Amino acid sequence: MLLNVSQDFSEKRKLIQKEVGKPLTLERRKQIGGTTITGLPIIGSSIEIYNLLTVSTKENTCSIELRSKGIVISFRSNHDTFSLVIPFYKLKVYKGGTEEYSFYKDHYFIKIWPGGHEQAAPFLKQILKMKSDTAHTRVDDLP
Repeated sequence: MLLNVSQDFSEKRKLIQKEVGKPLTLERRKQIGGTTITGLPIIGSSIEIYNLLTVSTKENTCSIELRSKGIVISFRSNHDTFSLVIPFYKLKVYKGGTEEYSFYKDHYFIKIWPGGHEQAAPFLKQILKMKSDTAHTRVDDLP
């Protein structure tokens, strides 16, 4: 779900919390070493997101927030902030070329290049760990 969170955030907050859960507690944030990473350059996206990014005159960057049941990827377009809300059960993460990651949900996707961030690799591993922890048990996992 792609939302413009700049206007009427109170209703959209409820939608986001329903989809990916409430923000993690302070204790849990300390345990996992943080729940947000900012300033990740966007190097590719689906057409809907691309159309929003081309309007912006600034550098296209995003932030990723880890929630209990998913992630929220936020970016700016002109004076508005948009969020792509992805629950874990719909999240697909692909590692492309050198340090290139793609986040997919249905027909939306965002490709990022976390090259200059030291915390990016551990943060992305934490996303994948939480995704696998919340996944349903598969037949292959049974003894």
